[in-house]
Amino acid sequence: MTNDVRTLEWTGDGLRLLDQTVLPGRVEYVVARDVGTLVDAIRRLVVRGAPALGVAGAFGVAVAVLQAAREGWDDAARDAAIAEVREARPTAVNLAAGVDRVLPFVAKGADAVAAEAQALLDEDVRGNRAIGAFGADWILRRVGDRPLRVLTHCNAGALATAGWGTALGVVRNLHERGRVEMVYADETRPLLQGARLTAWELDRAGIPCVVQADGAAPSTILRGLVDVAVIGADRIAANGDTANKIGSVGVALACREAGIPLVVAAPWSTVDPALPDGTGIPIEERPADEVLAWGGARTAPEGVDAFNPAFDVTPARLVTALVTETGVLEVSAGTTPARFRA
Repeated sequence: MTNDVRTLEWTGDGLRLLDQTVLPGRVEYVVARDVGTLVDAIRRLVVRGAPALGVAGAFGVAVAVLQAAREGWDDAARDAAIAEVREARPTAVNLAAGVDRVLPFVAKGADAVAAEAQALLDEDVRGNRAIGAFGADWILRRVGDRPLRVLTHCNAGALATAGWGTALGVVRNLHERGRVEMVYADETRPLLQGARLTAWELDRAGIPCVVQADGAAPSTILRGLVDVAVIGADRIAANGDTANKIGSVGVALACREAGIPLVVAAPWSTVDPALPDGTGIPIEERPADEVLAWGGARTAPEGVDAFNPAFDVTPARLVTALVTETGVLEVSAGTTPARFRA
């Protein structure tokens, strides 16, 4: 993704968000100058992806502070609005972490909060670049220094971060080295973040790609058409269990059966050391109409309900490598985040 489109940007009195719900057909923006607009944007996936949510949460505190001053709120009302931002989506730990990071600056005013949020944004971009380099180096050592066929699930690119991307940051780094033959982008039901967003980013970057149905991914892997799968993460437990977009577990199981690496690329802030394993990761359940309808038209019979978990949890034993901005942990071999920090 070129630098002419930014996922999120502070305007001085609000947060400007690239509206990912209308891509790739239109490039539009939502400007959140109040907490209600920002929370709605987070819940509707105008802004999405764990790292981007962390930055949005941090700037959301500045939005709340400005709104409190503008509307004459007391501290309790301001703090309740900040809590609403923090809790807008439950699975991605980065959202809460971004809010928590800037809380010490609230007493100094909105400008101080926004400055710290901008520092978080800048760190995310630098960290993503490091993730891309570490991940590409590890993959080429493990799989071979040659053009590779890569599979990815959902969107963990520049659109899911402050810039460059995590999983797609690895792919972009490989592409810069001339080491990408093809990317299989899972369409990622039910909201098609792979077809709409990942393919859009890859196409803009000139990286060869095809979109496939989620159900095709295990077969593509088992047919020997994929050399490595690279995915992102929304929360990682201390033992390396990884929450990512629903459908990731199927990719992981196929990778194990085929004997190819499953690489998880995420910033260290996605690791939740308070969770010993993935059983404690809350799984967000989203509205039924995301599954039961498309384009405003119902696709399932009236009276039939939906089960719509947004995420699944891949057990650590299926995660070959976790790539962060600090390096690579070979999780399935026993180098877990908890052991690394010990």
